[in-house]
Amino acid sequence: MGGRLVAITLDEQAIARTHAFIEAERAVAIDDILAENSFQPGGRADGDFRLVLSVRDGRLVFDIRDAGDTAIAMHMLSMRPFARVVKDYFLICESYFAAVRSAGPERIEAVDMGRRGMHDEGATLLRERLAGKINLDHKTARRLFTLLCALRWKG
Repeated sequence: MGGRLVAITLDEQAIARTHAFIEAERAVAIDDILAENSFQPGGRADGDFRLVLSVRDGRLVFDIRDAGDTAIAMHMLSMRPFARVVKDYFLICESYFAAVRSAGPERIEAVDMGRRGMHDEGATLLRERLAGKINLDHKTARRLFTLLCALRWKG
């Protein structure tokens, strides 16, 4: 069967509520993760897990708990390796917002393809950084990258 996330909580104090698009992306990412994911912390093959994501001292914190909210593990990743891809993702999002306001469908589609490419790059980096700590499938990693970006968004 495999491990899966049944709840995700973000550090609400770290989230800037300045752009509806980021809010929508965050909500969709959480809903999509909870609907379908593969999440196996510390080599555990089965189980339901809860995840609290936060940023502390420049580190992305994965606070992993079992379904009963008992702590299982905490992993911290430096945000530094994500800096470029997150910055590029935000620049592409700004281009997307501008394109939606004034460009044709071809331009919007091209910018959205770039955004999806940045998601893939962020997901790959996240999986690499979590190797040996948490096993994720690519879809789960893409959605977690969206949440990482939501925690870093400054508006």
